[in-house]
Parts: sequence; C-alpha cells; structure tokens
Amino acid sequence: MNNFFRHIVQVIRYNPLSCLALGGVCLLIFLALFGQALAPYDAFASSNSIMQPPSTGHWFGTDNVGRDIFSRVLISARLDLGIAVSAVLLSLVVGAVLGAIAGFYGGRTDRMISRFMETVMAFPLFVLAMAVVAALGNSVSNIVYATAVINLPFYVRVTRTEVNIRRHAQFVEAAMISGNSNMRIIIVHLIPNVLPTVMVQASLNMGWAILNAAGLSFIGLGVRPPDAEWGIMVAEGAQYIVSGEWWAAICPGIALMFAVLCFNLLGDALRDILDPRKRT
Repeated sequence: MNNFFRHIVQVIRYNPLSCLALGGVCLLIFLALFGQALAPYDAFASSNSIMQPPSTGHWFGTDNVGRDIFSRVLISARLDLGIAVSAVLLSLVVGAVLGAIAGFYGGRTDRMISRFMETVMAFPLFVLAMAVVAALGNSVSNIVYATAVINLPFYVRVTRTEVNIRRHAQFVEAAMISGNSNMRIIIVHLIPNVLPTVMVQASLNMGWAILNAAGLSFIGLGVRPPDAEWGIMVAEGAQYIVSGEWWAAICPGIALMFAVLCFNLLGDALRDILDPRKRT
C-alpha cells in the first residue's frame, strides 16, 4: 500500500496537471451540489439589464432577456454532470457485464456481442445519439440513454479483452473447482479485477458525455429552454457574437471546456497511476 501511495505521489510530481484535474473535478462536483445556493441571482428571472457586459454586478454579464449568466453557469453544472454521470454509469454497468460475458464464454456468444458493438460503432457516434434522441424525444432521460448507447462499445471491448486474458487464471480455476457458477465467477471474481482499467475509460468518457449532452442541446435536440444548460447557453449566445456581445456564448463555453479538460486530464492521470509498467 505504501508503494502504491508513493507511486501516486511520483505520478503527480512528474505530471502536475493531475492535481489541477483533480481539483477541477472536485470544484465541478461542489458546484453541482451547491451551485444553486451560491448563485448570486435567480438564474431564471429576467430583468431590464439586457446584454450587459461582464462587470462587478454581473461577473459573466447578462443574456438577451436580462438573466445573470454567471448564476446560470453555476446551476448548469448539476444538470450537465448529472446527465454525464448517469450515462457513464449506465454504459459502464451494461458494457462491463456484456464484455465480461463475451470474454468468458467466447465462441458464438462472443461473436454475437462483438458484431452488435461493431454495428453501433459503424455509425458516427454523435449522429447516432441524434437519431436516438430524435426517435425517443428530447427529454433528459432520453439524452442519458443516447449518450449511454454511444459509449457502450468502449466498455464492452475493454472488459472483453481484460476478461479474455484472465479467464484461465488460477483464481478463476479455483473458483470453478469450489463450485461457483459461471455468472458468479464473472460478477464476483472477474469484473472487480478489470474495474481499474474500466474506471480510466469512464473518466475519459465523462468529458465526452458532457460534450455530447451540450452538443445535442446546441442543435436543439437536448435539454429544452428555459432550463440552464451549457450547450443551450452557447447556442443562445452564439447569434450575438457578430454584434460584439461575446460573453453570452464565450463564458458558458469556457465552463464547458473546463469541465471536459478536467475529466480528460483526470483520465490520463488514472491511466498513469494504474499502469503497472510505470511503477518500476
């Protein structure tokens, strides 16, 4: 355990961005939990201060109906992170189970699951998400399902590969001799052993899930106004950039970029921490 903690310190020392990523993710989680209480204004209340530039009264300025953009950015963290976490957890659980089954049984089961995942990946993923939302309707739950579907192949392929390597290991053979069923071996013995690798993929997919939800909202297939969401705010403010009111789109866009960057950097840090080749 001490060696593992020393390895974490070494990774952070050689990659200081890991600390920035961890701090940024903690900040996003804090805003998701307490952003509404910290917002200086009512994020949904309009006023006569229409398209005011950033100032001491409105740090990020106001939008086209006088709403405080800073307050809306703060409360958007809960919705965007909620969608991303729900979608990643759903795709992780389903993908890990399907991938473990494919890797453990092999043969026809493996071919069927692998061909289905290859069919999903044959489509441009964002276009597939658009099709799912357009078919089911643009509600928050359907955005979660669409984002989970396009992330599913990543977990299936990673878990399948890791389980395929370990299915003849001694601890698996010992579990078989002890009378454990195949499903128990998969869930209790194999999936926990591949979780570190899957968690790295989950951290990387968090950024993609946030970006996907914002992209769907930007083109009108995501969360509906007047709900506060980073993609909607960028879409609403984009039309005013040419007239000089840049803050309406740039400020929520920076928040979106910061969230995606933090999760991507955190994924890189987790990969370095869990890579056994870097512990020597």
